[in-house]
Amino acid sequence: MSGSDLSDWPGADRRHVPAGSATYVVRSALARWLRDEAARAAERWPEGVRVLDVGCGVKPYYPFFAEHASRYVGVDVVENPMADVHGPVEALPVPDGSFELVLCTQVLEHCDDPAAAVSELRRVTAPGGRVLASTHGVQVYHPSPDDLWRWTHAGLQRLFVRHADWAGVTVHAPSGTAACLGMLVSNYTEQVARRARVEPLGRLLVTGLNRGAQAIDGRARVLREPGPGTIHANYHVVAEVPL
Repeated sequence: MSGSDLSDWPGADRRHVPAGSATYVVRSALARWLRDEAARAAERWPEGVRVLDVGCGVKPYYPFFAEHASRYVGVDVVENPMADVHGPVEALPVPDGSFELVLCTQVLEHCDDPAAAVSELRRVTAPGGRVLASTHGVQVYHPSPDDLWRWTHAGLQRLFVRHADWAGVTVHAPSGTAACLGMLVSNYTEQVARRARVEPLGRLLVTGLNRGAQAIDGRARVLREPGPGTIHANYHVVAEVPL
């Protein structure tokens, strides 16, 4: 099935995130990253790539991979009708080395044991495959059903390196300090606008906050990249399995 046949696939707000959304900073960068990774996977595995989506929800990113995925399996801990199998990230119900690409987006902050989760992500990834994980640096408390962890770039690097054998691990902050501050202010702006029943005004204000924060980060490298005194909304991790 081609991406053009999936315009009505659930999760469009994750793939095409409006700047007036308080989640814009995290979700827009995540969508761009996974779209690019899907294109890279199509080049790397032209015969088809097996994809495991851990904590899949409604599989919002499936349309990015649909054209080139020989298998796309969703796993979720809840009784989710969109999931193909059910189980926690610490005990994935799939065989060893059975997927070239393993997605784990915005899951690690909710799991009971991040170290065990990383080991499982490594176990189910085929030789030469990649784990693509994302999780929060800074975010408001959002239980789903639990919200347990936040990281720095250095903490995530250590988490992955210490708990599995990888050919390489990279951690990237896709947005900077101004964007993170803008996200936090946007969250409460959106809530106030909703309670005051002036949602259009709220979206306009949030759009301005998001665009302005991005412009500030774009002009100041010291705000874009992790370092002393910076804060970041989200991190993207690429962990590569040895051949």
